[in-house]
Amino acid sequence: MRKTLMNVTKSALVLATVISLGVGSIHAADIEVIEGEKLEKIEQDNKQKEKVLVIDVRDDDAYEKGHVKHAINIEADDLEESLPRLENYKKMQVVVIAATKEDSAASAQLLLDNGFEKVQNADGVDEFDYQLVTFESILPDELMDEIGDDDVIFIDGREEKDFNKSAIKGAHHVDSEKPETALEFLPEDKDTEIITYCYSGNRSGVIAEYLEEQGYTNVKNSLDGTKENKDIPLENK
Repeated sequence: MRKTLMNVTKSALVLATVISLGVGSIHAADIEVIEGEKLEKIEQDNKQKEKVLVIDVRDDDAYEKGHVKHAINIEADDLEESLPRLENYKKMQVVVIAATKEDSAASAQLLLDNGFEKVQNADGVDEFDYQLVTFESILPDELMDEIGDDDVIFIDGREEKDFNKSAIKGAHHVDSEKPETALEFLPEDKDTEIITYCYSGNRSGVIAEYLEEQGYTNVKNSLDGTKENKDIPLENK
């Protein structure tokens, strides 16, 4: 009798393990892997990048040393509490990236479990030769929080005719084809916080990248421009 009970118990444990592994396998299979080459093409394409949110879940130090072009940074340990900030992106294609695919898999799964519909896990920065940048991409709420701070310099990369109609208070206009003109009004302090924005984050991204190349270390580009973020307070001129 004892032997029979032991066999039944062992069988039940085996069955439970198989079921558990089966469910886990199905769950993990939901995460699509996007190859580095494909992600790189998206990030270098101004139109395609607007359809994708890339989240780099490495720590701040790793992100600041270099990341894919338009990736925002939310560390893996902070991702769950940051989900409310990402609510507007639930129906978009969202790509999670880290040093390796294995490092970002849990974060991708977390997004899937919380209602994000099109989640992909990318080849990591140690697995593919991405064209890395060092300027930071920020979400709309971060831009809004900085408006009104006198210590922050805002650069408007939209067309001059649009800037002449309205802009963030105190912002300077810079043509993305002549980013060097920004140096005329920027201070010598290379740690000065600079935020660039434009219509869709593309022109301003060019300016942000140029300024980082010139040694400015605290440059942030608004991932969503005035086209996507209607709440940006543009003051009429």
